[in-house]
Amino acid sequence: MDDEIKPAPGESNTGQKPHTGGKTEFRYTPTCTPGDGTDTTCSVAYTCPPDQVRYNVWRREPGGEWQPSGTVCRGGSDAAETPVVTAADVLREVRRLPLPRVAISIQPAGRTLVNLDTVFSTTPPTFDHTITILEQRVDVTATPRSYTWHYGDGSTETTDGPGRPYPATDITHRYTDAGQTVRPRVSVTFTISYSVDGGPTETLDETITTDGPAETLTTHEAVPVLTG
Repeated sequence: MDDEIKPAPGESNTGQKPHTGGKTEFRYTPTCTPGDGTDTTCSVAYTCPPDQVRYNVWRREPGGEWQPSGTVCRGGSDAAETPVVTAADVLREVRRLPLPRVAISIQPAGRTLVNLDTVFSTTPPTFDHTITILEQRVDVTATPRSYTWHYGDGSTETTDGPGRPYPATDITHRYTDAGQTVRPRVSVTFTISYSVDGGPTETLDETITTDGPAETLTTHEAVPVLTG
């Protein structure tokens, strides 16, 4: 027997099959209904512009079930007005996305000598993605703001740039203990900007940080060699 859609609260079950298309769907159900005795509750708990009602927003991903996705003011003379996509909406959805996790480059690779500079760098990540929020197109860009280098010996350093490979020495670290195996990695903190339906670009106040994979590095002490 075919599965049925699990309706959002306040909606009837249509008996249709689960949504399996490629587009996220949205539904709106009022949190309260003016005139049915809940007017006081509405005005206290859900402040909206005059002649508008606060609605619960429900979203359904392809093949999934309805899930709550915040609230929005709609109705009255603005019944056909497009719901406003807020910064909080964008932050919530961007956190669902797999932002880039960058690999760390180490020179020399695999093993290094104590009390000498080991050079670190990475490739600056790029991220441009389009998502749908409240049935609107949202173009998201994540731009690296800073890089935090975890050297694996308990020390860290934060820089504005990604460093460059040797012979550049933008980012270096000296290990002091020989015979150690450390796991260096780099974390990237992103600034998030977005545009709704081709409108002006906005920037989120909050940043998002991703941790890159660790590499294995062993430390060794230089052994003097006599030459004739």
